[in-house]
Amino acid sequence: MRKWNDDPFTKKAKKENYEARSIYKLEEIDKREQLFKGVHRVLDLGAAPGSWTQYCLKKLAPEDKVVAVDLAPLGFIHPQVIFIQKPIEEIDLVSILGSEKMDLVLSDMAPKTTGVHDTDVARSFDLASLALEAACKFLKPGGSFVVKLFMGESFEEYRKLLRTHFEQIRILRPESTRKHSREVFFVAKGFRQPSK
Repeated sequence: MRKWNDDPFTKKAKKENYEARSIYKLEEIDKREQLFKGVHRVLDLGAAPGSWTQYCLKKLAPEDKVVAVDLAPLGFIHPQVIFIQKPIEEIDLVSILGSEKMDLVLSDMAPKTTGVHDTDVARSFDLASLALEAACKFLKPGGSFVVKLFMGESFEEYRKLLRTHFEQIRILRPESTRKHSREVFFVAKGFRQPSK
């Protein structure tokens, strides 16, 4: 059986000084979807150890900002990154950014897996739902949202939820996803501001 550190993407990430191999998932999604066009403010949920935040910094101008949120610490600090170490339900961006909204919300959050399919799928759905709530709260009209979900019974339900808030939904499984993994990524574009 292959060890994790034997994995070519893990080796590549180490060589290129990235915090984790997951950077290549976001890189591929971006290449296919042009996520960062016109983007100046990014909210990165479940950011630790920080490889998606690192990718955002590569794509943004020096005056742009990434707000990174996680319970665990980031592996680095950077002047363009505002790091919030608390649950996403408790984040208050208004006190940090005023009335500014986000152009892009990213969520690579995943539950600690138990090996029990139904439990893991349910927990993944719960996290993806929290991420969608945050996107609805903090995204600009027309903004984009990328979120990870484990394939399972809740897949269609989540797609329907996204359709009520976004103009366009695509589903991607990047090449760097581990072969045994059940994860897929939804790319949702054209956020519709909920009517009050």
